[in-house]
Amino acid sequence: MAKSTLKYNVFNFFKLPSAWWCGVRLKHIDEKKAVVTVKHRWFNQNPFNSMFWAVQGMAAEYATGIMVIDQIEKSGRKISMLVASNNATFTKKATGRITFTCEDGHLIEDAIKKTIATGEGQIFTMKSVGVNTDGVVVSTFNFDWTVRLKK
Repeated sequence: MAKSTLKYNVFNFFKLPSAWWCGVRLKHIDEKKAVVTVKHRWFNQNPFNSMFWAVQGMAAEYATGIMVIDQIEKSGRKISMLVASNNATFTKKATGRITFTCEDGHLIEDAIKKTIATGEGQIFTMKSVGVNTDGVVVSTFNFDWTVRLKK
């Protein structure tokens, strides 16, 4: 079942203010999927009149990371999370409203269960795809997330 995005956007304001000021907003989250939008504006543009790649990266990472945070919270355990690495592919100028969708939420629960059971860190890769209002892919980001039980 989908959850209210308000608490996550308030979290964004206080914990990720640069993302919030750039316009990164969570539109949907459930156990399997998160949708984040960001609009190209003067504030987040590059010299080529499109969205700066780092702003796209913030929105893409938020679409993956917010599900990790949610699943860790549900576990009731103290678990650390960190992006170990990432890569991106840019296929079109990002202008207008860009929507990043991650549908890899199913990977998180298994990794958390394994780290709790073994005490060893786990790594998993989540993909976030950004599309413009015409449905054209502008960028694809892959994030290698690590989770580990805190001692």
